[in-house]
Amino acid sequence: MRKLKNSELNRKTVQEFKKANKKAVIVVLDNIRSLNNIGSIFRTSDAFLVEAIYLCGITATPPHRDIHKTALGATESVDWKYFKTTSEAIEILKNNDFKIISIEQTEGSISLIDYKVDINNKFALVFGNEVKGVEQKIIDMSDDCIEIPQFGTKHSFNVSVSVGIILWDIIMRQNM
Repeated sequence: MRKLKNSELNRKTVQEFKKANKKAVIVVLDNIRSLNNIGSIFRTSDAFLVEAIYLCGITATPPHRDIHKTALGATESVDWKYFKTTSEAIEILKNNDFKIISIEQTEGSISLIDYKVDINNKFALVFGNEVKGVEQKIIDMSDDCIEIPQFGTKHSFNVSVSVGIILWDIIMRQNM
């Protein structure tokens, strides 16, 4: 085996990315405080051809040096919108027939392993604040809550890790 050179990776240009058919997935960030997490989520969303990211509440917006540091240019490729409140974003998504799925540990949450992905749905995946999680008001507005199975003592992932796990799983199952 030989490690591939960057020139061999067949990366899309920003213009090619903008024209590409996107996945019917919008990532909603509910009051994310870390600029590094935001940048990392942009980068992961680019990798999975996500339609857009909705930045809500205290979630910072590009351009910002600390977002750019981890996004590595993905703020230029991935479309994004800012909303003063997450509930405002959710209302718009619901009105556009998106299924609202919060990623949170709740009563009645569905394990990611057991979640049935309907490929005909458009998905809005809501990820919450690093300390407080997804707001209860947003959970109440959600169609489903998905929980990522965990087996250690912490029972939490960094939000950018959660985005990667959920996007990979949902998008892979949409493509099966």
